[in-house]
Parts: sequence; structure tokens; C-alpha cells
Amino acid sequence: MSSLKNEAIDLTYRLQAERIANIISDATVSHIPEIYMIKTEEKLFENIISRFDRAARIIKLDNHLYQILRNPSREVTTYLPVHLDNGQIEMFTAYRVQFNVSRGTLLGSLKFAEDITLDEMRAGAAWSTFKCAVVDLPLGGAQGGVVCNPNKLSQGELERITRRYTADMLDIIGPERDIICPDINTDERIMAWIMDTYSMHVRHTERAIVVGKPVQMGGNRGGTTLYGLGILVTLREAIRRLGLTPENTRVAIQGAGRRGGSAAIMLQEAGFKVVAISDIDDGVYNPKGLDVKAAMKCFSEQHSFKGFSEAEHITTEELLTTSCEALITAATHSQITQDNAAKVNCRILSEACDGPTTLAADPILYEKGVFIIPNIIANAGPAISHYLEWVQNHQGFNWRQDEIEALMEYRLTSAFRQIEEAVEKYAVDFRTAAYIKAVQRAAHDLKLRGIYA
Repeated sequence: MSSLKNEAIDLTYRLQAERIANIISDATVSHIPEIYMIKTEEKLFENIISRFDRAARIIKLDNHLYQILRNPSREVTTYLPVHLDNGQIEMFTAYRVQFNVSRGTLLGSLKFAEDITLDEMRAGAAWSTFKCAVVDLPLGGAQGGVVCNPNKLSQGELERITRRYTADMLDIIGPERDIICPDINTDERIMAWIMDTYSMHVRHTERAIVVGKPVQMGGNRGGTTLYGLGILVTLREAIRRLGLTPENTRVAIQGAGRRGGSAAIMLQEAGFKVVAISDIDDGVYNPKGLDVKAAMKCFSEQHSFKGFSEAEHITTEELLTTSCEALITAATHSQITQDNAAKVNCRILSEACDGPTTLAADPILYEKGVFIIPNIIANAGPAISHYLEWVQNHQGFNWRQDEIEALMEYRLTSAFRQIEEAVEKYAVDFRTAAYIKAVQRAAHDLKLRGIYA
């Protein structure tokens, strides 16, 4: 039986034992909700907090630190009146959640979508906090969103929504408070609008208010290609751990945007065999390996793979059960659930987006012996890139792309191997070890600063 299988079974027994006996002393956190319970539905914030709870129990986190790190610092809900092109005014609901500032300035994305909820914003802010902590960035986490359908809005309407959002959040955002980065349906153009709006209000050009912006305005050289680097580096570390090589590692990627699309190209260039990639509408599959550049060229021109004739077409759901060594989920949350986890057919699951795996799916994957690279490390590459952009904006000096890539690779590799050490020290799975490292760093800084109450 493989060591990975033993690790999965050991985890199951440890979870059962923890439910029977509470070994936490009165001086440390207690009464933490049970985790990994089988549910048909779950809230995203519950997803990350349940995993935080497990890490907190294992390291016996002091109760007062636990209470602070488990909750957001601030939640803002606002309603944006925006002039539409037809002359009417429509109200758009918008959010900004700031999770924890103990490690420094907040970093949080902004997304536009119809299904955004406050719960999702809480989860995104928490994930951002622990991503930054696990790769040892001096940043906290935030998350923002506007409830809208960008596909039904003109460019002028999107600009007015963006500028009004920025104006409404002026009291809580800023280069030393909360810096904004792109997410679903937002891009470098929207970051430029935010930067301009903020700059007009503070009466000077302030580049460091946003990251992920155009190079000409202080953005990183390399742009969106840097989004895939974190996926490549962490997957390379995972195959080292499992004794694989790029040449014998077939990769399937759900998601063809900034993360998945750039990762597909970089992985193929690094010697991996990319056999499948999908977007929300369609996917392509070739067991001998895709011509990734040709497939992505088709996607960039048509915003779909439907016109790509050099491979078999599959659905995004079929991609999740494709036979491969590495499955990369780079689309959206709650993709692998208790309903399809047993059908997942990979050795490595790289969570290259926030919350792709539900709590109920975890024990099924562990029993199957799947090695999970959790999103707080697999999806931490953009956070490092954004941090470096923020630093260079303060310095007024832009690094070369190879310097940025070298710094990103160093931090990701170091973080991965520190998590491996935590796996051995605490006898836990890799996901739990990642949360342990993140929680320890956040708690350490919070304890040193003290609690102003």
C-alpha cells in the first residue's frame, strides 16, 4: 500500500479519534465545530473556516487568537446608483470584506458576477489572508465584488460601476490599507479605472492602490503569464514528492483564463503532457497531448474551444473525471463534491482557484489516495506577483520579468517544503499542514502586536 494511501487512512482514524476525545486543554481553543461532515451543500466561508479550525486544534491555538483569526475585521455592503446607457439609473449591490490586518496591508481582488454573495466575499478574504501567510508575505486579505452581469453591460456602464465602487470604498481602501487586484470578469483596464478614480480623489497619481494593472502604469512585466507560474512550480514540487517526472505526467486543466490558460502553455513548455483543457462551455481532449498554443489561440480569438478541430470535445464535467496524473481546477469554487469525487481519476489535485473542493469531497479523495495541493499554496502565485508589483510601485522601479519569476519561484518552493516539514512534524495531510503554517504565522504576528480592545 502506498504511503499516500496510508496517510489518507491515518487521517480518517485521527479524525474519528478527535471526535471521541477532546484533547485540547482549557487554555486553548475548544468547542470547534466538526469538520469533514458529509453534506449536500455548504457555504464557502464554512469551507475555509472548518479547515482553519482543524489546524487551530492541532497546534492548540490560544482561544483569544483563535476568536480573532476566525472572523473578518470589517464587512461593507453598499448600493451603487449607476447611470445606464439608456438614461435609467440602476442600483448594484457591492461588497468589500477585510479579514485580518495583523500581518500588514490587505490584498484583495474585485470580481463582477451575478451570483456574488457576502458569504463568498468572507471566504475570499480569508483565503487571501492565509495565502499571503503561507508564502510569508507581509499582507493580510480582503475580497470585493459587484453583483452584475458584465456580459449585458457596455464598456461605459462597466466603467461607471467601477468608478462608483472605488468612490464608495475610499474610506477603507488605499496603498497602505487595502490594495485591489483583478478577479473574475475584471482585468487590467478595470484596475486602471480604479487607479485613476482613487488618484483623482487623493489629488496625486497613486499607482500602488491596484495591482494587476498595465505595465505602462506600473504593472509587472510578464502580466497574466505570471498567473500560471505558481501552478507550474507547485505541481513540479508535487511530482518530485511522488516520484514522477514531467514527461510521464498527464495534465487536465479546468479553466482557460488567466490561471488555467497561462498554466497550460507553461506546463507544456516545461515538458508536461497537457491532455485536456476546458472553459465553462466546452473543452478539448487528446490522450496523446494537445497542441496547447493552437488550442489557446483558438480560445483567445473565439472565446471558446468549439471551433478547435484538432482534438475531441468534452464537457467541463467530463474533464474532472479524465484519466491523468494531475488535475488542475482553475475555474471556480465547488467543482469537486461528494457527488463526483469518487470518479476523479488523478494522482494529484492542484486547486488553482479558491474553494474548488468541498468539505464533503475531501475524505473521498483522501481514501482514493489523491495528493491535494490546496488552493492557499497552489493559487498563491498571483499573491506573490501582486506583492512584488506593490513593492515596485512604492520604489518607483520595475524589475525585469526574470527577476520577478525567480522571486516567485523561491517563495513558492520554500513554502511548499516548509509545508512538507509540517506534514511530518504533525502527522497530518498536506492541506492541513498548509493551514497550520498559515495560522501559525498569522497568530505569531497577532500575538506580538497584542490586542487593542
